Amino acid sequence: MLNELNRVIDYIEEHLTDEELSLEIISEYAGVSDYHFRKIFFYLSGMTLSDYIKNRKLSEASMDLLHGEKVTDVAFKYGYQSMDGFTRAFKKWCGLLPSEVIKNGISKSFPKLSFIITVKGGINMEFRIENKPAFNLVGVCKRVPMQFEGINNEIVKLAESITDEQREEMHSLQNIEPYEIVNASYEADADFLKEEGYLTHLIGVLTTKNEISDLLEKVPVEAHTWAVFPNEGPFPSTLQETYAKIYSEWLPSSGYEVINAPTFSFTKMDKNKENYAYSEVWTPIRKK
Repeated sequence: MLNELNRVIDYIEEHLTDEELSLEIISEYAGVSDYHFRKIFFYLSGMTLSDYIKNRKLSEASMDLLHGEKVTDVAFKYGYQSMDGFTRAFKKWCGLLPSEVIKNGISKSFPKLSFIITVKGGINMEFRIENKPAFNLVGVCKRVPMQFEGINNEIVKLAESITDEQREEMHSLQNIEPYEIVNASYEADADFLKEEGYLTHLIGVLTTKNEISDLLEKVPVEAHTWAVFPNEGPFPSTLQETYAKIYSEWLPSSGYEVINAPTFSFTKMDKNKENYAYSEVWTPIRKK
């Protein structure tokens, strides 16, 4: 995975001024779906892919200004449709106006990323591999903003919107492990260059039944192999840390890769401990 990521970084460098820089091509280089690639990139680098590309473009723009290129030429070179848009973005990033960089000959830089393996030590990551037949995810869903950290308020609102009728039907359909209410995400926006992308989030159950009412949505999932990561601790930080470790520590050395299917999780809050929970993350995988 690290080799693929570094290859993608090289590709981005070669196409910073290319209007056809696309998520489809970038995710092909990574060998995973667009959404999973963005998650891997975020957990390994600590920033979103869109922020990285924006920072690299502005860093290269800064160097071009220092080398005497005109502000107008630099703005359009890196995809800005107006001088005002470029000036605002540059000032926010650098703290200086483009004209001040030219006048004073000073600016800042944002170097190209390089992913390397670091040895961290000694903490085992519990997981198991399960083969699961085809099933349906059945529940309520909505488009929500992508968010890799913190509590997503739109998902909270979705959970609060579930009616007693919907809840009863979900429980009547549930017939395959895990026998829990799960959270699943899929159909992420392809336009990763937006400041905020969206994905579909479903709260529901797993079932092999096909007949459901109009109260619920159904998402068919083919038979796959799943890596299951149990975790227990303060919520939601432990669950989020588990997601981070899956992509930053487990996947690069596992011999597996993530496939383009919904990842889902469930959480069981501990009634005796405040903000403490047991969770499992189910990630669809295949051998490389």
